[in-house]
Amino acid sequence: MAKLIFGMNMSLDGYVDHDKFAPGPELFQHFIEQTRGLAGSIYGRGLYELMRYWDENRPEWNAPDDAPISRSALRAFAEAWRAQPKWVVSRTLKEVGPNATLLGEDWEAAIRKLKAERDGRIDVGGPKLAASLAQLGLVDEVQIYLHPVVLGRGAPFFAGAWPKLSLLGSERAGEDAVCVRFGVG
Repeated sequence: MAKLIFGMNMSLDGYVDHDKFAPGPELFQHFIEQTRGLAGSIYGRGLYELMRYWDENRPEWNAPDDAPISRSALRAFAEAWRAQPKWVVSRTLKEVGPNATLLGEDWEAAIRKLKAERDGRIDVGGPKLAASLAQLGLVDEVQIYLHPVVLGRGAPFFAGAWPKLSLLGSERAGEDAVCVRFGVG
């Protein structure tokens, strides 16, 4: 049985925003390795559309290898992301990119089947989708990559009510973040 894990970068005041802060090279390498080991990812529409950035090579990846995130690291993440299966929950998208499957109206049953039939870690991407899946009892763990940044506003990490969380552990993650892990339910 697969384990569904919701994990994202979060500011100290509880917001997610890929434009306001980004992982440093060490944490980015952690995410590369993590992505390589995934059984897949489930995305809501919004985060999936952001992540489609990795579907094609980009000119900005030609930065020198001494840039904060080297071009080889960018390419390694793209390769890992492209290789994993992805399932997208959306009522508005009509099609999805390579190695992705659009889940229709009965997305809950499809995710329950994925969880039952697959082994390994399946990441859940997107705060709204994660909250919906948590209410259905489908999320097993939350991983918060907590960064020393205060945004003051934005999209909240927890987009809705969640079942009780229990602390599983914490560890330094990369240059200046901490990964805090919680069990759900």
